[in-house]
Amino acid sequence: MAIQTIKVPDIGGAEGVEVIEISVKVGDVIAENDSILVLETDKASMEIPASVGGKVVAIKVNLGDKVSEGTALIDVEAEGAATQAAAPAPAASPEPTKAAPVAAAALTPTASAEVTLSVPDIGGAEGVEVIEINVKVGDEVAQGDSLIVLETDKASMEIPAETAGKILSIAVKVGDKVSQGATIAIVASAGGASTASSAPVSAAPAAAPAPAKVESAPVAAAATSAPKAAAVEEVVQTGDVYAGPAVRKLARQLGVDLGKVSGSGPRSRLLKDDVRNYVKPIVQAAQSGASLGGGSGIPVLPVIDYSKFGEVEIVKMSKIKKLTADAMTRSWLNVPRITQFDDADITDLEVFRNSMKAEAEKRGSKLTPLPFIVKAVAAALVAEPSFNVSVHQDNESIVHKKFVHIGIAVDTPNGLLVPVVRNADKKGLFELADEINVLAKKARDGKLTPAEMQGGCFTISSLGAMGGNGFTPMVSAPTEVGILGVSRAQMKPVWNGKEFIPRNMLPLSLSYDHRAVNGADAGRFMTYLTGVIGDLRRLLL
Repeated sequence: MAIQTIKVPDIGGAEGVEVIEISVKVGDVIAENDSILVLETDKASMEIPASVGGKVVAIKVNLGDKVSEGTALIDVEAEGAATQAAAPAPAASPEPTKAAPVAAAALTPTASAEVTLSVPDIGGAEGVEVIEINVKVGDEVAQGDSLIVLETDKASMEIPAETAGKILSIAVKVGDKVSQGATIAIVASAGGASTASSAPVSAAPAAAPAPAKVESAPVAAAATSAPKAAAVEEVVQTGDVYAGPAVRKLARQLGVDLGKVSGSGPRSRLLKDDVRNYVKPIVQAAQSGASLGGGSGIPVLPVIDYSKFGEVEIVKMSKIKKLTADAMTRSWLNVPRITQFDDADITDLEVFRNSMKAEAEKRGSKLTPLPFIVKAVAAALVAEPSFNVSVHQDNESIVHKKFVHIGIAVDTPNGLLVPVVRNADKKGLFELADEINVLAKKARDGKLTPAEMQGGCFTISSLGAMGGNGFTPMVSAPTEVGILGVSRAQMKPVWNGKEFIPRNMLPLSLSYDHRAVNGADAGRFMTYLTGVIGDLRRLLL
């Protein structure tokens, strides 16, 4: 009997990770990539898949155990061993040369036909909501076909099929929260199905018992998978609460009713962070003496029945718009924001930009004023690093950044998204123009990944021709301390010391977090910025 031990794979260097679910029991027949148990770190939970298929003969861990990479989890009698054991049986048959291939054909395609489709790398996002399922059991999908649509705090993304085949089962439903590695569906690959179907035709009578036994293994696995999942859920689910022992222990310690906490883990499982996030505002409110009636001590707005005044239609806000509203409210309540206004003379910039249009078109670039502004802001962040910081969560320290990543606010049908141009200070105008255009298109098409919207040091919000004379943009707290609002450029009379001359003036609005940036810092930043925009030769200094 060939016994193989399945161990904890690479889990990102985490040590002493708790076992919160065991999804198999001794005697179960599992396929490769089936979930065998669930681990939970301080940040997230993760399912550990089987690295080999076969029959479970021993389980080496218990609920609550702490494991690390390389820890033995279960012993499995591998499927390869069953093949070798069954092979001698057909030797007594009158037609041994035909019987052996039959057994192999019945087993090998079955092992390779079922392929588990999992959530790929989604930029490190955890607990991402499934908002749409594009397939159903029985559908034939091609490689690259969309399986499901996920929505993060910032964007939605389609998850494509890595393998073509027929959908055998779907492991998620709308509203589930998934992370990288979570199972989406199981498909039967086209090659495996055709081979398996041909096996019974060539089966010799003497070898019939062996193929029958082999073919029953996947059936048994499929039959036990649903009850097995239900059994695990019964262990950790009470009423409408789905949580592991570690989370329940933390809730007991803090006196939290888990029925009032929203889960963000896979299948809406409650995580430790969910409990902490539930408790945190209550503690903060208690420490500040604020009333909990309005959620933050602020009087609640009255409820108005607008239908009394005429016909109305109530439309649900998209998730992105709701999250943007929450972020803006947090920024307004927590950041002492100051806004400073100035005009930049872009007369010479526009002359130069228009002279470069033909060259830009030849290389397939679209040269708008925005790449010039991004380049100027990047130079200003280097020259005045007081803006390239974040306020540390302890509210007693400042995080100084050694990189210059600039966010570009993009208006999309789903709401406001902010893709990030990385290392903007090290890129030329054409390179910036191309990258901005690509990111803006991905934002409007809903193709941005979470990684493409993270790490910004400073944001530019340009309203362009519709921007009016100025506005007060909101600082993106806590990651940034400054944001630049760009409005509509206008020709204005400017006094040069002798006379008024017409100049193309661009209104700028600089909002900043007064906890990290003072007025003198902002004055120097804006003076440098308008100077560089007005004379691009300053970028060479």
